[in-house]
Amino acid sequence: MPAVGGFDKGTGKAYPGNLTPYVTVTCVVAAMGGLIFGYDIGISGGVTSMAPFLQKFFPSVYRKEALDKSTNQYCKFDSETLTLFTSSLYLAALLSSLVAATVTRKFGRKLSMLFGGLLFCAGAIINGAAKAVWMLIVGRILLGFGIGFANQSVPLYLSEMAPYKYRGALNIGFQLSITIGILVANILNYFFAKIKGGWGWRLSLGGAVVPALIITVGSLVLPDTPNSMIERGQHEGAKTKLRRIRGVDDVEEEFNDLVVASEASKLVEHPWRNLLQRKYRPHLTMAILIPFFQQLTGINVIMFYAPVLFKTIGFADDASLMSAVITGGVNVLATIVSIYGVDKWGRRFLFLEGGTQMLICQIIVATCIGVKFGVDGEPGALPKWYAIVVVLFICVYVSGFAWSWGPLGWLVPSEIFPLEIRSAAQSVNVSVNMFFTFIIAQIFLNMLCHMKFGLFLFFAFFVVVMSFFIYFFLPETKGIPIEEMAEVWKSHWFWSRYVNDGSYSGVELVKENYPVKNV
Repeated sequence: MPAVGGFDKGTGKAYPGNLTPYVTVTCVVAAMGGLIFGYDIGISGGVTSMAPFLQKFFPSVYRKEALDKSTNQYCKFDSETLTLFTSSLYLAALLSSLVAATVTRKFGRKLSMLFGGLLFCAGAIINGAAKAVWMLIVGRILLGFGIGFANQSVPLYLSEMAPYKYRGALNIGFQLSITIGILVANILNYFFAKIKGGWGWRLSLGGAVVPALIITVGSLVLPDTPNSMIERGQHEGAKTKLRRIRGVDDVEEEFNDLVVASEASKLVEHPWRNLLQRKYRPHLTMAILIPFFQQLTGINVIMFYAPVLFKTIGFADDASLMSAVITGGVNVLATIVSIYGVDKWGRRFLFLEGGTQMLICQIIVATCIGVKFGVDGEPGALPKWYAIVVVLFICVYVSGFAWSWGPLGWLVPSEIFPLEIRSAAQSVNVSVNMFFTFIIAQIFLNMLCHMKFGLFLFFAFFVVVMSFFIYFFLPETKGIPIEEMAEVWKSHWFWSRYVNDGSYSGVELVKENYPVKNV
């Protein structure tokens, strides 16, 4: 096995600094930006399984589901308009993340978060008051704009604020708040679906105002990151801020490295064009393939349509929403495991373990659904124990995702980019993520109808591919200062042919100080 880029931690640079209460609170508030994304993922799946909502906006789906009892279970919810409602948001997020790159670079991470909160708030109000399908779609597009801005800026903000030794744990706060958002949405759906009069869906959709206000107010009180302040020429303020967030006076070395990186980034006039340069090949590859693979784990199949999926397996309306609450709870708990382990066990270990766990569960779930539903989608009498077994393995699958590809899909890209391409590369990361979320959301129900239980095997194949990709091509980034990440690529068996000592005009690193470690 060739050497995979890693560090001997004993000889690398170690900037002084502590995990201060100030930086902890700051990162917790910023991570709340994930709530809007999570709440939306959870709420849209639940609302689309509420009969009054379907009756009002998607009557053809309602008739197909409620009145035609003979319909093939796989094809019950197959409707282009219904999937457009869900997936229009992700197309909007893709477009807005491209604009957010410029805002984040020129005006700071905070302003992007503020825009994200305000746009999401407007979308939530329109959706809660919707009278027609076009209002739903306009609301979803505004929600998407908000998510694009928040997802572009929050992971960068967290990676820049956190001391490098704790960067993994603090950055995963973003993913934790996504999972909390999903769980809260599932619980609210469960109770709102019980409201007499059938208007509970309005509360579900309008409730998105709450997480939007949290990130809006949060962005107004949060401090700027030292990286962002230096980028905008505020050197003295940045040094003072760095002392405060690190909790020590001796920040000269880190500050100087940040300044050098910033000066190098200012020489870059066209960060988008620069991304195509040979020396950024590994960064661009990760910015595209990690979010691509994250969507092809099949997790959105479970999370978007968990209530629909459980209903298909044979649960009643109530029980299907309750099952979604259960998977949401598993998601949160497993993400906490990731926060504990990411800076102890490393990124690669979690990626590979999670991939193996997901693969095994997908094969078992495909087998269970295939045996009962066959290819005609008529399960006959479905024993309760059978449905519980399927839910159990789905929970094990969700936990595998939630401590691997879930948080690390956001963490790793946000920590590997050099400052001069950081905003642009993060936009590529978010755009690819949203594009494939859109594609999966748009075609999932159609695929379920045509591929049936084979859909799980389709995603299982990609889990195998992505695990091989991680094993051979992703170096370990645990415990590496963010401005020193270049050395990781230089000492990697494959990427070293693209990145060498002459590639970076930023922080100079002495290769001999960083022996390669076999992983």
